[in-house]
Amino acid sequence: MKLALFDLDHTLLPIDSDHAWGQFSAGIGWVDPPTFNERNDAFYRDYQAGRLDVREYIRFATAAVRAQGPLAAQAAHARFMREVVEPAIRPEALALVQRHRQAGDATVIVTATNEFVTRPIAARFGVDDIIAVELARDAGGWLTGEIAGTPSFREGKVARVEQWLAARGLGWGDVEGTFYSDSPNDLPLLERVDHPVATNPDPRLETLARERGWRVLHLFS
Repeated sequence: MKLALFDLDHTLLPIDSDHAWGQFSAGIGWVDPPTFNERNDAFYRDYQAGRLDVREYIRFATAAVRAQGPLAAQAAHARFMREVVEPAIRPEALALVQRHRQAGDATVIVTATNEFVTRPIAARFGVDDIIAVELARDAGGWLTGEIAGTPSFREGKVARVEQWLAARGLGWGDVEGTFYSDSPNDLPLLERVDHPVATNPDPRLETLARERGWRVLHLFS
């Protein structure tokens, strides 16, 4: 089985969907923009530096959504897709996914961004499945602000892909895996697959990829 795994932000998308959703929610008045943006930017810097407390970030990032409720959240996300995500989608990224699909590969987005933000984006790309940060729900089915299970972040991406494989009666030895990512945070999964591809990599990852002889893909250049 050939398996094509894709990071999302700055890999298939030239933006960070999590950070962009935060800016969008500030823009529509769900949060106080100066206060929110300051914390949102600080979390983003922590992510880039590899020191993000993902559980603390999820509580922060979902607070406004939880306060608004399901109907308002769904409507706002549809607007986010139209106004922010759709204009950012590049034909090169769509074509990359489509090439794998046409070859018969299983395609999966593996992202550290939460499922609320990313599931509609994954559907837009036409991927077969998505592994994202799963959000815990209360008895009524609404978000609690906590993470359900293992967050798909750093080493957690490897664990979540292994869970995905096991649910299909598979292990690493049963697949030929390719993983596209821009970030050093994804080194654990890049090192685990057969074909790591540093995609739109930041300078640290590009240097490492060239040292190791990994393929480097500048998808949007």
